[in-house]
Amino acid sequence: MTPLCEFRHVGFAYPVGAHGRPPFEIRDLSFSLAPGEVLGLIGPNAAGKTTVIRLLSRVLDPSRGEIFLAGRPASRLGRAAVARQVAVVPQDVPQGFPYTVEQLVLMGRFPHAPGRFFESREDLEIAREVMAITGVETLAAEALDRLSGGERQRVVLARALAQRPRLLVLDEPTAHLDLRYQAECVALLRRLHKDDGLGILLVSHDLNMAAEVSDRLLLMAGGAAVSAGTPEDVMQESVLEAVYSCRVVVDKHPATRRPTVNVVWPDGR
Repeated sequence: MTPLCEFRHVGFAYPVGAHGRPPFEIRDLSFSLAPGEVLGLIGPNAAGKTTVIRLLSRVLDPSRGEIFLAGRPASRLGRAAVARQVAVVPQDVPQGFPYTVEQLVLMGRFPHAPGRFFESREDLEIAREVMAITGVETLAAEALDRLSGGERQRVVLARALAQRPRLLVLDEPTAHLDLRYQAECVALLRRLHKDDGLGILLVSHDLNMAAEVSDRLLLMAGGAAVSAGTPEDVMQESVLEAVYSCRVVVDKHPATRRPTVNVVWPDGR
């Protein structure tokens, strides 16, 4: 089975900063993601997670190695072709846009006809479908500025799904959601990848959520892969303590038996 995406010994370094500090660097990164798989990308701040998203979506190009999308070198694909395969749901939801919910969702159709000025009937049908899936169909005529952070995040997810991607990249998808919508988001992710065969790259600081929904985890630190495998393989106390520089206890969720992580606070409380 051809992976939806594959990093082969990828390297990348940002330019040297104004103070002459060594640039952040991605070093010899290799991983793949199969159709219908959820891969959780975890790690501390400055691990390289955001840079991986930028490389995968061709905002950045690697200086070494190669990235493949469905078996084809990404370097040979234009931006619209990449966007037809990969959709990114950013962590920061847009504010100050003078658009309605439906208008923003329809922007997800742009990669399929970048030279077209008006939406087709198919575009409108797809937009209504994904708004229903994400629970924002009743907000279609609302201005984005009138929505809560959680509502805006679900709208941006609907826009990404309107792209009809094969790979969905989620950057902290539950960051602005309350407990109810976190549970609904997890349920939606499970349905999308199981029923539709959608591959999902889940980038998250929430180790417990990542372990709950991911088939495999990739743990990064300092621009390099530290550990990869099943949640049980990666969520080892000694590994997490070394990467995050704090004491943790790894247990199992009482219902799902997936690994859960709890921090041991310095004062012992």
